[in-house]
Formats: sequence, structure tokens, C-alpha cells
Amino acid sequence: MIAEEVLFPAALEVDAQGAIPGSHLDLLAAQGFYGLAGDPQRSGVEVDFPSLIRILETLSSGCLTTTFTWIQHHSVVRGLTGTANADLREKYLDAAMRGELRGGVSFAGAIPQPPRLWATATDGGWLLTGEAPFVTGWDIIDVLQISARNTVLRAGQSTGTIVTGLVDAQAGAGITVEPLHMIAAQGSHTVRLRFADYVLPAEKVTAEVTHCDFLANQVMSSRRSACLAMGVAERCIRMIGEAGRPEVAELLRTEQCGIRHRLDAGLGDPETLPAARAAASELAYRAAGALVVAVGSAGILARQHAQRLVREATFTLVAAGRPEIKDNLLKTFSHGHG
Repeated sequence: MIAEEVLFPAALEVDAQGAIPGSHLDLLAAQGFYGLAGDPQRSGVEVDFPSLIRILETLSSGCLTTTFTWIQHHSVVRGLTGTANADLREKYLDAAMRGELRGGVSFAGAIPQPPRLWATATDGGWLLTGEAPFVTGWDIIDVLQISARNTVLRAGQSTGTIVTGLVDAQAGAGITVEPLHMIAAQGSHTVRLRFADYVLPAEKVTAEVTHCDFLANQVMSSRRSACLAMGVAERCIRMIGEAGRPEVAELLRTEQCGIRHRLDAGLGDPETLPAARAAASELAYRAAGALVVAVGSAGILARQHAQRLVREATFTLVAAGRPEIKDNLLKTFSHGHG
């Protein structure tokens, strides 16, 4: 199993060095994992959604850094699969599903009000101006799927569409890169990008949709991002049992199963999903704390899994977050548990 035999044994070193071995991502590509979101008729891997969730949780339990970096790629595959830009799809999709072309995604600049990244129509495409606050996989990925809000304003509010397209993942004219130093998943090479009249040509645009439709598409993204937290929780629960506290592990696992059910139900009732997504990260955070207590003083030593998992659980509190998820987490923390 990749998670147990490759990712987990290397997780402490990945964390300490702040770098993912190229062999990790090459193995995922060789085993078809870069094609999980693709069309099976185009060399994608046919996998149903429950199986995909199990895969994401399992890999996250092995190495959050590797999984967080790799998981971004699936949005690129989905974007290319669904685009009306046939030429762009033919150019990139097959290579993306094989993992020969590797991608990242950034939509955080387009969602806030006001937006942080703007797209202005110009001859032959769009000019991007502003910032993409968190871009994962820089120097690892080949292309970045970037989303920006157009500049149509009414009463100070944007009413225009959101433009999404592919950008070559390298600094250059119109793009500057600021490395970010994080407490966990530093090996994901997450950066902040600043755009100054960067030209996104029309032939690189994958979609242009309303803000409402764009947010609706983020429901599935929130469900997938919960797998990062659930994977961290899974590893903590397992290690608590190994530390001689099976009764604690069993209680946490029962809670984990309930949260997983809530997350799945949230796909059909999106208004309930933020609370379930928050519960997943809160469980990871609490399980990591329980692991430190279970293993004792070794839990606060460097180069030990317990302290790594505490930092990674903290990371899941805000990674791929939304205001409504944040509100639910703050409510939980301020009211206490149970």
C-alpha cells in the first residue's frame, strides 16, 4: 500500500526537509492516481466517489504534504475535461491524466468580496491584476489553473463572471512569486503570486461562469478537502490505539464515522456541509492533542509523529477554508466540546 509502505515512513523526513521526494509523485503517476478525476475512456481511472474519498483519506493519513500537493491536480483535470475549449483540452488533458503534465489550482483570489484577483477583458483575452494568496506546488507543477473575477461593478459589488484559465507555472512578465513559510506542509511549496496586467490569452481560458455557479461548484471541493483532516485524524486515532489507549481510539473512531456520514449527506444538502467540514478539522485537532497525551513526553519532541500531526491538524483548520467553515470552527472552540 502506497500510504503505509512509502508515504508514512517518509513523512517525518518530508516534514523536516520541507521537500517532497520526486519519487512520491512519480509513483502516484505510474499507478494512475493523476487520472482519478478524468474520463476513463481517455485513460482516466474509473473510480466511484466513495472510493475516491477513501483514497484521499488514506493517502492523507500517510503524508499530508504529498497528498495536499497532489490533490490540487484533480481540479485541473476536471477543468480540462469539462471545458468547451476543445483545442486546450486536446493539448493538455491526456498528458495531465498520465501525470506527465502536473497542475495546481488557485481560486482564492476570485471568491472574496471584494476579490483579490481581477480579470479585465482585452483584445484576445484577459488582463489579470491582483494576487493569488495561496498557490500550492510551485516549482513542482507545470501549469496553474487560475480563477479571477472580472471588473464589472455595480454599487461597489462585482456582478460579473469568474474567468478561469491555465497559466504556465513560472515567474515572468506580469507574475512575481513570494514564498510562504508555513508551520506544516512546507514541502508543498505554497507561494503567493502577484499579477500585474498579466495576459491570459483566450486560447488558455477553460471557463467563464457566474459567481453563483462558481460557488456551487465549490461544494464538492469542500467535501474533498475534508479528506485531509479526516486522514490526519485517522493516523492519530490509529497511533492512539498503538500507544495503549484503545478505548480512546474507539471513541474517536465512532465520532469520525459520524462526521464522515455528515460530510456525505452535505453533498445533497450543501447548507449543512460547512458545519460538517468544520467538524472534520476540529476532530483532527482534538485527536492530535489526544495523541500527544497518549504518547507522553515524546509527543513534544522534534522528529516525532505526534508533534507533526498536531501541526498538520492545525493546518487543516484553515487550508481550503471558507468564512462559513471558519464561523463554525470558532463557534465550536468557543462553546467547547460535549
